[in-house]
Amino acid sequence: MKYQIPKGLFDILPNAKESFKEVNRWQYLESIINKLAIDYNFEEIRVPIFEKTELFLRGVGATSDIASKELYTFLDKAKRSMSLRPEGTASVMRAFIENNLSQEKKFHKLYYMGPMFRYDRPQKGRYRQHHQLGVEIIGDKSFEIDAEVIDMLVTLFKRLELKNLKLLINSIGDLETRTNYKKALLDFLKPNFENLSEESKARFDKNPMRILDSKDERDKKILKEAPSILDFLSDAAKKHFENLLNLLDKLDIKYEVDSKLVRGLDYYDDTVFEVVSEKLGGAQNSLGGGGRYNSLLKSLGGPDLPGIGFACGLERILQTMIEEEVYFPEKEGPFLYIIPIGEDAKDFAILLAKDLRHHKISVDIDLNAKKIQKSLSLADKLNAKNALILADDEMQKKVASFKNLDKREQQEIKFEDLKNFIRDKFYKL
Repeated sequence: MKYQIPKGLFDILPNAKESFKEVNRWQYLESIINKLAIDYNFEEIRVPIFEKTELFLRGVGATSDIASKELYTFLDKAKRSMSLRPEGTASVMRAFIENNLSQEKKFHKLYYMGPMFRYDRPQKGRYRQHHQLGVEIIGDKSFEIDAEVIDMLVTLFKRLELKNLKLLINSIGDLETRTNYKKALLDFLKPNFENLSEESKARFDKNPMRILDSKDERDKKILKEAPSILDFLSDAAKKHFENLLNLLDKLDIKYEVDSKLVRGLDYYDDTVFEVVSEKLGGAQNSLGGGGRYNSLLKSLGGPDLPGIGFACGLERILQTMIEEEVYFPEKEGPFLYIIPIGEDAKDFAILLAKDLRHHKISVDIDLNAKKIQKSLSLADKLNAKNALILADDEMQKKVASFKNLDKREQQEIKFEDLKNFIRDKFYKL
């Protein structure tokens, strides 16, 4: 029987012919993200990949696409309903509450990276197991914190050298705002109900604001004349949004107000935002986005603390980087590649490699070396910085040939001086 990976999944490989599935590219992206988190003083949090199903139903909202059709749900041996996590925020909120993090301090800046799972039709940039970066700030309701989170998202893409991006932003206001707006939106949509897509008809009673997020062309045409939620903002919501936009202007962060931007999860209120790629186009052009969720923590049984965050799909980011021909650093090879010809040389090489590795110097050995030139070609393919040649002559004279593969310079080193010589070369880097 030939085993194949399930539909919608993929392997990340040591060498994937310059595709987004190449592990070196993932490691590079992750290194940029980890440095960004340090610069913005975020702490990492790691949560399980599955939770009780009710957490996600309560957390993302029962009317969201995730809850209604995308959850990977199963019964465990005790017949309890569990689901693979479709996103990270609900799990982070559960961990925050369960571990009493609010007792340590009221203000938290958290980030996470890892796989998420959604049963959806696989397409470019969207997979059944995909990977996300997520950040959450808990404990501050100010517009300044909104600006910091947005700035962090924009800065990530700048550091990745992505261009042709647009920041979309909107306010969906507080509960008072949304109550008044939903009535106006329903009044507008009723005469057009029969012309809506089937998905939007299903949302009409459950969550009409999600119709604004429709990608169906018929719905888009109807919605062109829909009332704007910005005309229904309460005084408090309007002031918050205006202050945020003014601060973004001061920070020289370019944006476009999109009154139909609502995002796909039910827990958002006030600020919502999204970064889209003009190069990708179509329905799958979003590289990342998020918003404020001031009531989520309390609704899950936790303290009444506000929050804001964003999430990015790493696959789509990598694919966009490749399409824009962004430079990826080459995979770093070993500092030293040892080429031993013969059994005595091999024994010597193994002992030398052990000693150097114990000094945290990266070393590899061609244990099947037969011809020096062929082994040197292999060292180049591995991006090794230096090669050490141990052939018959070297073993007899007890002198090794050390070759710098960048400069193509070669020198002979006595065995007795070899360890110190290599260590000195390494620590001078």
